Formats: sequence, C-alpha cells, structure tokens
Amino acid sequence: MTIQDRVEFQFRDMREQAATAIAGMWLFLATEGLFFGGLFLAWLTYRVHFPAGFAQAARRTDLAIGTINTMVLMTSSALFACGLPAVRLGHRRRLILLCLATGLLGLVFMGLKLYEWRLDLARNLLPGAIARDPAMPPGAALFWMFYWLGTVLHMAHLAIGLGLIAWIGRLAARGRVHPGYYTPVEAVGLYWSFVDLLWMILFSLIYLGAS
Repeated sequence: MTIQDRVEFQFRDMREQAATAIAGMWLFLATEGLFFGGLFLAWLTYRVHFPAGFAQAARRTDLAIGTINTMVLMTSSALFACGLPAVRLGHRRRLILLCLATGLLGLVFMGLKLYEWRLDLARNLLPGAIARDPAMPPGAALFWMFYWLGTVLHMAHLAIGLGLIAWIGRLAARGRVHPGYYTPVEAVGLYWSFVDLLWMILFSLIYLGAS
C-alpha cells in the first residue's frame, strides 16, 4: 500500500475517503462556477445594454481559430473521460496513452490561443485602443475587456489542468492508480471537464456574439 491509497485516520474506509475527495472537488468547482458566473453575468448584462458595440467587436474575432480550439478541447475532454473506465479495468497503459493524448491536445489549444492573441495584439484589439477609436460604437471596448479577462483566466485554468493530467500520467506509470484506487483520475476528470465547459460558454459569448 502506498501513501496515495492509504486510508487516512479521519475516514472509516477507502470508500468514504474517496467520496469525500470527490465531494471536495465538486465543492471547489462550485466556487469556481460562482466566480466565473459573475463574470458571465456582467458580460451578458453589458451585451444587452450595448448590443451594437458587442456585435461589432465580436465580428473582429477569429471564428475559425475559436471553432478549431473548441473541437480540440472537446476531443481532449472525451479522451480523458475514457481514462476512468480504463483504470477501473486495470488498463494502466491505456490510461497513460490517454493522458498523453489529452495533454497534447491541450498544448495544441494553448498554441492556437497564443497565436490568436498575437493576431489580436497585431490588430491593436485592446480595450484602451478600442475606446479611443471614434469609429467603434459604445460597448466595443467593454467586449474586449471581457475577452481578455475571460480568455486569460481560462488559459490559467487550462495550464493547471495540464499539470494535473501530467501528474495522473506519472501516477499511472508508477502503478499508483489501479482498480482499487482511482480517485485522482476521477477528480482530475471533473476539473478538466469544467475547463471544457468554461470554454464552451466563452466560445458562445466571444465568437457567436456577432449574431
């Protein structure tokens, strides 16, 4: 028995310990949902008050990159979700490969987003520059403020998720997750799915806001 699958003193058995860990992850994700919920609510509120400005600003985003990144992240989430039944069945090698594939797709997403940011900076799509542009309607600068805030925060969560996936891959390589102990895989899967959900909402607000 390793330290990872040892029952701590405050729990009666491994089942109770695992249930507590997953409940803790759900509680953490709930607090994250409240944090991002405030951002999304403010975004939608200003979208209602400045429809022309938000729509015109959204037309300057790169829908192609946003769509590709959405497909990439959804695929990565589906792949990592397959890791849970894999570890339950004792397929450690499959879990390692799924972690590698998920991490690779996460890096592809990150690379595409960094490239998109570079294009945005080249076109001077910053809130301050947009606010000084007399051709832009009211609200356009607010859109880009929310855009940068939302995408940077999402990128930070994505980077944390990639670190967690690398950790799961390392645990799997060392045989520290197995059919009798797979709580870390389940917990990280919940987090990665949350990162995917955040992007789906951002994709709708950013790239589909021109309609």
